Amino acid sequence: MIEAGARLRRTAWTGQGGIAPLGALAVALLTVAVGQWIKAAGGHVGVSFPPFYAHWYPYVGALAPVAVLVLASAAAAGPVVLRRVRSPALFGATLYVMTLALGVSLSASRGGVHDLWAVFKVGPGGSLEAYQEYLPGLAHLARGVHFYVSRFPYLIPVLPIHVKGNSPGPLVALHLLGIHTPQALAALCVGLGSLTAPLAYDLGRTVGGEERGRLAGVLTAFSPALLVWGFTSVDYAFASLGLAAACLLVRRRPAAQASGALLAAFATFFSWLLFAIPAWAAIVVLRREGPRRALTVVAVCAVALVAVYVALAVALGYDPIATADATGAAYRHGIARMRPYSYWLFASPAAWWLGLGIPIAWLAVRAAALRDATAVALFAVIVVSAVLGLTKAETERIWLPFVPLACVAASALLPARRLPVVLWLLVAQTLAVQMLFDTVW
Repeated sequence: MIEAGARLRRTAWTGQGGIAPLGALAVALLTVAVGQWIKAAGGHVGVSFPPFYAHWYPYVGALAPVAVLVLASAAAAGPVVLRRVRSPALFGATLYVMTLALGVSLSASRGGVHDLWAVFKVGPGGSLEAYQEYLPGLAHLARGVHFYVSRFPYLIPVLPIHVKGNSPGPLVALHLLGIHTPQALAALCVGLGSLTAPLAYDLGRTVGGEERGRLAGVLTAFSPALLVWGFTSVDYAFASLGLAAACLLVRRRPAAQASGALLAAFATFFSWLLFAIPAWAAIVVLRREGPRRALTVVAVCAVALVAVYVALAVALGYDPIATADATGAAYRHGIARMRPYSYWLFASPAAWWLGLGIPIAWLAVRAAALRDATAVALFAVIVVSAVLGLTKAETERIWLPFVPLACVAASALLPARRLPVVLWLLVAQTLAVQMLFDTVW
């Protein structure tokens, strides 16, 4: 498999499969143009700058020079770190620190360090979105975890939007961890979310060898989607949780797959989107090892899901079916009703794909065209997610768990010698988006 990956990287820049990313870019840009045309004509698709949830608001804060310096220094150091840090453990730790430095400096570049937690702060100095975030929902745990989880489907109509849009796990975790302040919640999201880069390194190593893993980890650390929208979003923590499960599910050892299945099942107690992770892993195994092994992964994940949900039902009275029904009803009657399916069928993946960083997006599509297993699996779950229409708009945030998988897919085609150019392009896009757009995340 490692030799096949090396051959794939050697052919990546020779023109083979090049029509696919060109087509994807054309469709994405057309989607942006159509969205802007609809807005200019007085129409509405449910966001202010279609197809993005972000707002056009150019601004350069006092700490912007610090972010420029940090991102530029990291772009220069990234290829050196990839070549010279031999120890896998030290390389993973370096990725983690680099991701923290990149994200924190960038997040503070518009409104200062306060911007790291402003989205979670209700009241003066906080975001208008804060009242729909997780902390206001903690009051519903005043009667205990069992009451909250067992009554969750019936509480959904009165819960904040971000709470009702997911399973009950996030608030339970915050309650048990004693996290009640915006600063503490931001620290949790940043600390857990920054694990995406070392986890992508591990996943890339598993599917394609050491060099591919290192490239995947570095691409994840520099992806504009994670740096701009991830650091101030709980979905950033969900991304690490799902990625950890993916790392285990694609291993060949039965014990690792069983652990991954349990972790994936547990992860769905936090985010409905993470049901896509076992599907992604099963497709990867199908492409890599054939239908019998893929069916084994599906069976193990099904058993783990039943076991985890039975345990939650017995211990906490959790009813996942009633919860799914209530969440769906809340979604249909929420702002989603103002977002036309015909537009967002294309706009949701377009916004997410462009947010990845153009080099990552380009390479990931090209890898799918060349039938790399991780890329094929990724775009399969993206297509299903778009068709289901359960995340119309806001995919900059909601689809964050798919971003590291895209970086793993892109790493299949990226020769190490091309990494410096790619990193500078990603830095340029990241800074441009951060300085030109404002977002509540």
